[in-house]
Amino acid sequence: MPVAITPIDPVSRPDFAARVNGIDLRQATLPDDIAAIEAGIARFGVLVFPGQDITDDQQLEFSRHFGPLEQATGDLTPPDKRRISMALNDISNLDKDGNVLGRDDKRRLFGLGNMLWHSDSSFKEAPARYSLLSARKLPGEGGNTEFADMRAAYDTLDEKTRREIEGMVAEHSQIHSRGQLGFTDFTEEERAQCVPVRQRLVRRHPASGRRSLFLSAHIGAIEGMPIPEARMLIRDLTEHATQREFVYVHVWQPHDLVMWDNRCTMHRARRYDSAQVRDMRRTTVSDEVSTLVQVA
Repeated sequence: MPVAITPIDPVSRPDFAARVNGIDLRQATLPDDIAAIEAGIARFGVLVFPGQDITDDQQLEFSRHFGPLEQATGDLTPPDKRRISMALNDISNLDKDGNVLGRDDKRRLFGLGNMLWHSDSSFKEAPARYSLLSARKLPGEGGNTEFADMRAAYDTLDEKTRREIEGMVAEHSQIHSRGQLGFTDFTEEERAQCVPVRQRLVRRHPASGRRSLFLSAHIGAIEGMPIPEARMLIRDLTEHATQREFVYVHVWQPHDLVMWDNRCTMHRARRYDSAQVRDMRRTTVSDEVSTLVQVA
């Protein structure tokens, strides 16, 4: 059966968020299927693969078709306390032994930053291209993930704002995003790893050619602009970009795998009962170079 990619909401969002059927990620993926998925992600930004009961190794094998994978260095869990491979980001509320993290656990508090609107690894010189998140175990309710279409957000800006932000360079750091939540419990070594990196505020997608906003909660400054003014601009742009008409809400089902393109989307997790298990595994395909050397 060939891969079938169909919009989830063909009326309101015909070009944002689609469902992928006709593929079993437990099996070897054919080159034609990979080509169809790459065309689909370029068009829709978010792809949902329902019912994919996969292992870590199968997720890694599928993800590597799309480029080099990041190592999971964006959290505060040292390698000797991780419960899964460094090739996967542990997007869960579990410790190494599979126990739910305590309410005041530093790793849980740091992870709450995932509930802010962000783009994965924008705080790295080479940010994320694709993220692939697999739902292994879900809480009884809550824990949805929301995705915002940053292409539509850019397209609907007024011309004056588009001219104003053209060429702007923003500074991204996890210190800033976690600071918004009052989390400041970083060691000196962790702070040294969170030096701000520079990224374009407007970028062009290499496949579709469409421009999009590159926003994230990690942005703490814009070069050449006073910080209060810069943060007010980022807040205004984020409010614009996350209006309901630009947002797809994914209600997770067991074994869903969702793939999204960080070059044209922003996302956030939603609240759930933290006493219940939420076990998610994310592979992250690197974009390999900074946005500063990509075509604007």
